[in-house]
Amino acid sequence: MKKNILIIVALLLSQLLFAKPIENPSKRFKAIRQQAIDAASFGFSPKSSGIQNVKALQAAVDKGGTITVSEPGIYKMAGTVYIGSNTSLQFGNGIFLKKVNEAGEFSSVLTNKGAKTRVYDEHIIVEGLQIIVNGIDVRKFVEAYGLHGQLAFFYVKDLKVKGFRCMDLGKAQYGIQICTFEDIVVDDVIIKGLKDGVHLGRGKRFRISNGVFETFDDAIALNAHDYAVGNPEMGWIEDGIVENCHDLNAKETTGFFCRILAGAWKDWQKGMEVQQSDIVISNGKLYRVQMKADGKKYISQTPPTHEKGTQVVDSIAWGMSQNEVIYNCGVRNVTFRDIYLSKPRIGFSIHFDNDRFSRSYYPGAQVPLQEHLVFDNIRVLYDKPFDFLKINTPIDVVMITNSSFQAGGINFTANNAMPDYLKTIIQINNCVFNYPGSMVLLKNSITNKKIVFKTVASVEKDASFQPKIVSTSKDITIQSDLKNLQQ
Repeated sequence: MKKNILIIVALLLSQLLFAKPIENPSKRFKAIRQQAIDAASFGFSPKSSGIQNVKALQAAVDKGGTITVSEPGIYKMAGTVYIGSNTSLQFGNGIFLKKVNEAGEFSSVLTNKGAKTRVYDEHIIVEGLQIIVNGIDVRKFVEAYGLHGQLAFFYVKDLKVKGFRCMDLGKAQYGIQICTFEDIVVDDVIIKGLKDGVHLGRGKRFRISNGVFETFDDAIALNAHDYAVGNPEMGWIEDGIVENCHDLNAKETTGFFCRILAGAWKDWQKGMEVQQSDIVISNGKLYRVQMKADGKKYISQTPPTHEKGTQVVDSIAWGMSQNEVIYNCGVRNVTFRDIYLSKPRIGFSIHFDNDRFSRSYYPGAQVPLQEHLVFDNIRVLYDKPFDFLKINTPIDVVMITNSSFQAGGINFTANNAMPDYLKTIIQINNCVFNYPGSMVLLKNSITNKKIVFKTVASVEKDASFQPKIVSTSKDITIQSDLKNLQQ
């Protein structure tokens, strides 16, 4: 017995004596940091041509891991660089990527590799990227029809974009475009120019935070549906946060601070009438009309069935959009908070398109019900009569809390395509109403629209404030603490 105990003790002592020492965590972290690749070692330089820089940066990111760009300067870029999974691309201060036309015009400065094949790329970080568009503002649709952001991702998971800057967007390309995604973060961005700042397509779990926008078009677009040229795929955008964002004033504008776009379509039918951007389901796929945006209608006699790309059938150009069959889409379970609106325009549009560019809802399609949108601490900083919230799609619940109303209220309108806009509950809590005098707080021009309108803990800043409700439908229930509320 004693002999056995001595043997065990001897074995334990030998393990302690000959075991490897515990690694110092700081040394291990330092070793990991030393594995980062400086793109300069591949020839990426402010002194190189745009063609040389594209080749050099591509060679660097192909290595994966962490790639850094540290030398300040303006780097010419004559084409698109493709980033893959498990890759971080970090730009230091004072570094700008400037688009140049050395090998023909191109759209995106940076895109993920899987955008071409619709295979997900994962674990990507892009930090400190500053793009100078330099007038090269085109839609080439090389990777996928509809993908054309200056920074563009399609089929991506676990993506983080931080510190993005672009001050000269043109009329054609978005600043950041991300479609078909899971788990993305867009943080600390400043985007100025003529097109959308951050433009999302289908995806789930996202956060857009700490943004400053001065855009002629939408600052942020949550476009579950879109123009045929607007996004490569359609689908629900869900479970997200948009926070601490500023919509700066500008002399001219269109669009909204945020467009919240839904859509619906049908199975292909012989003899159906279609127009630009219409979607049909055929052969287990979604196909889109890719014609001129001139309002012309076409009669489809033969279903599209091709596997990819664009084919002309019955004089109609059909683009194969996606393999997943869905019949409608919209935005749901999204919170907007700490938003500062300085530009006089509609703040938020819960939206259908219905024009020569696109009709989001095909007559007779399954109704797309957008769901549960929350607006918290929204500060309207202008006093012109633009809608705080414009709604022309079905939506179940709208929550507005801790916010500040000026001259504009909530406006329900029809899109001339849908027979039933379903019931909407609007709950307004702890909000300040600043307008002096008579103001239309709720306006509805949809026949037979059902609305439940509630306000609690309201603050009426001016004694002369007199809110009104104007509606063509009588099916409105009002539970309000606002005095003098008239219907």
